[in-house]
Amino acid sequence: MRKYETLFIIHPSLDEEAVKTTVEKFKGVIENGGGVVDNVDFWGKRKLAYEIKKVNEGSYVLINFSADSELPKELDRVFRISDSIIRHLIVNLEK
Repeated sequence: MRKYETLFIIHPSLDEEAVKTTVEKFKGVIENGGGVVDNVDFWGKRKLAYEIKKVNEGSYVLINFSADSELPKELDRVFRISDSIIRHLIVNLEK
């Protein structure tokens, strides 16, 4: 299994409970795909460097996980179809 990290920005219109639900949803995608979540780091609401879809801020979440090489493709697909996600990035930590 390889080590990855994903950073995603959740739309600021969601309340605290909806943000927690969204984070749990993506943890579930990782765990159901055979991955292991190592760490979840919630950075809170921050101002964006530039406006995205007429939004100036968002809730940042960083998840470190271990998984097979196919899981990031599925995670990327789920990020893309989720309306609550403004931006996301998945990085392989191993060279």
